[in-house]
Amino acid sequence: MIRAAVDFALKNRFLVLAMALLLFVWGAISFHQLPVEAYPDVANNYVEVITQWAGISAEQIEQQVTIPLEIVMNGIPG
Repeated sequence: MIRAAVDFALKNRFLVLAMALLLFVWGAISFHQLPVEAYPDVANNYVEVITQWAGISAEQIEQQVTIPLEIVMNGIPG
């Protein structure tokens, strides 16, 4: 099977070259027709919230400070 494909390719070098060139041109045209939206948005919109409160447990800080702060900050655009 493979030998037959190799023999065909060697006997028809011009046809194989023309098909490869056609495939390359088709790919180049398709690439240039891609819309701009195809590229990913690489903007990083992350904010790290660190809260500290002496004498209070981590769970209480999370419930009383961190979670309400995150909720308010989620509404901020950008």
